[in-house]
Amino acid sequence: MSAIKGPAILLAQFLRDEEPYNNLQNIGRWAAGLGYKGVQIPAWDARLVDLDKAAESKGYCDDLRGTLAELGLELTELAGHLAGQVLALSSAYELAFEGFYPAGLRGKDRAKWAAGELEKTIRASANLGMDNIPTLSGGFAWHMAYPWPQRPPGLIELAFSELAALWKPLLDMAQDHGLVFTYELHPGSDVYDGATFEMFLESVDGHPAACINYDPSHFLLQQLDYCEFIRLYGDRIKAFHVKDAEFRPDGRVGVYGGYQSWAGRAGRFRSLGDGQVDFKRVFTLLTEAGFRGWAVLEWECCVKSPEQGAKEGAPFIARHIIEATEVAFDDFAGAETDPGRNRQILGLS
Repeated sequence: MSAIKGPAILLAQFLRDEEPYNNLQNIGRWAAGLGYKGVQIPAWDARLVDLDKAAESKGYCDDLRGTLAELGLELTELAGHLAGQVLALSSAYELAFEGFYPAGLRGKDRAKWAAGELEKTIRASANLGMDNIPTLSGGFAWHMAYPWPQRPPGLIELAFSELAALWKPLLDMAQDHGLVFTYELHPGSDVYDGATFEMFLESVDGHPAACINYDPSHFLLQQLDYCEFIRLYGDRIKAFHVKDAEFRPDGRVGVYGGYQSWAGRAGRFRSLGDGQVDFKRVFTLLTEAGFRGWAVLEWECCVKSPEQGAKEGAPFIARHIIEATEVAFDDFAGAETDPGRNRQILGLS
């Protein structure tokens, strides 16, 4: 059977210092009990993984996978979102993202730390037998996304050149370890839609390790055609976050959100099935594009509890997974190929 794998769940949003959400065995048992077959582990959370050990010890990684296997789970990916985001930061955002990196680090020291964390994530992912690392690109120009004030010529090109300089060595290292980075195209990073992904890809010379973690929710909130996106970039989609969203503008707020909380914005993340993403179409297009990785729930919702969102997410994903056909539905009416007969059918003989 050829099919997208799943259901799986990103554990980051569910971790707490209380049972059953406080360590790998407890939260893994909880996830398996809800029907999940895979878990995506945030590389930054020591309650689930010791990144230093995982980067150095194949034995430690084998034990981690063994712990999951005993629970009936597989590891889908080791996520590197936080280090990716702070690898490249405009000074305007350095303090705002301070919770993502050790206190006191600034500029080159912060970027060096982030690169080191991503290098460890590469080695750990290789030891764990993974094939991709979901992450964010970070960036220098997000605060210039709206073209006012007018952008000086060359500004955006410089931002992407600097971004490429930071990522190129990491992409090379990932490729050397049989991995790709799958960038979640996300507001707040310079790589947030198809156009910026193309700009980044050009800046890293089309690097084969620069791929995509497809998440339709971010595209719906931008009012981007998330289905056409799959047709355009399907060959680069190597990971999949199954996350829903809705966009309901009114006379008060639209795409920019009016500085409102998530509940008050026109664009809001929702639990699976409560938003507007056409997941039947998404799963169809991804299946047709040849994607056979994991369908991973990333739960974020401003209305529903995480427990209910997680409980409903597993069967929702399972219902949408398509077993790709290996036969044509009208094979019963077919005939053996014969060149002479084909000429007769066309009236050429």
